[in-house]
Amino acid sequence: MTTLSLTGVAKSFGRVEVLRDVSLTVPAGTRTAVVGASGSGKSTLLRLIAGFERADIGSISLGSTTLAAPGRFVAAHRRGIGYVAQDGALFPHLTVEQNVRFGLPRRRRDPVRVREVMELASLDPELAGRYPHQLSGGQQQRVALARALAPRPAVVLLDEPFSALDTGLREQTRQAVIDALEASGVTTVLVTHDHDEALSFGGQIAVIAAGRLVQSGAPAAVFDNPVSTEIAAFLGAAIVLPASPSPGGVDCALGRVAVRHDRTGGSASGGRVLLRPAQLGLSPANGTHNAVVEDVRPRGSHAELLLRTAGAAPVLIPLRVPAHEGSGYHAGMPVSVTVAGGGVLYPAD
Repeated sequence: MTTLSLTGVAKSFGRVEVLRDVSLTVPAGTRTAVVGASGSGKSTLLRLIAGFERADIGSISLGSTTLAAPGRFVAAHRRGIGYVAQDGALFPHLTVEQNVRFGLPRRRRDPVRVREVMELASLDPELAGRYPHQLSGGQQQRVALARALAPRPAVVLLDEPFSALDTGLREQTRQAVIDALEASGVTTVLVTHDHDEALSFGGQIAVIAAGRLVQSGAPAAVFDNPVSTEIAAFLGAAIVLPASPSPGGVDCALGRVAVRHDRTGGSASGGRVLLRPAQLGLSPANGTHNAVVEDVRPRGSHAELLLRTAGAAPVLIPLRVPAHEGSGYHAGMPVSVTVAGGGVLYPAD
């Protein structure tokens, strides 16, 4: 197990700056998810680590070995890094067993190792003689993982490997891959645009926006205390309300809310408070109310409610509730919205 380190990495294609001053450490034996919108630079970052591209500046090292730096560049095939592409990139004319064996050096193409990594990737031995077109998408991705793990790489890189799968298969395949990586103990980096995938993948999440690493840390900590409201919204449903200082917290359209994280730098002028929908409790108004139901939209197992806050400056708040609860609300109905826990306070725009 080896630690992967990037320091001050930058990359441009012509006049287009794709990555700028990216520094990231992936501790040995851990899994890191790099998440960002399309075009943010996350796949380019993976290609730099793999050795498919050269960084303009900065360094990349694996343990005590420098892979890339000014005046030094280790070729991709000499880095000891496994790579799983978005589409698996299996050889269509080779069987599953032959594809997996291809990942091993010729002198070490041991059938025992092939069986080991197939089992590790939850691949039924009966699949060994099949060709890629005879497999499901999830099976193909697990074959690609087995091939990457076969030579016992120091690091495995996953380039959006689940994005082409449907929702149910994506979750099933992702868990099988996580289990295999956990069992192998290999240092892993996943790039994805799916925030749920990133937050559930491993011990660290790194958020890239416009070519810069804007925040990294434990998934729960980054989700709980994002550096900006834009990052908050990217990582999941977010409710951002104007807020003014108040004893014990801030006042917003839903009433007084405690502040659990203050990103204003201690400013006394207030700003905006971030809440997550899961923090909100909803009930029919009994006397006073702080919102009115604007619309109810059934969505099968759940209902989407649109709430309009009371007061001089109303705010629209979307809220998802179970279907059986949603049936108890209708447009124009006054409701009481409560907030559990505190919010994250940001400066005003």
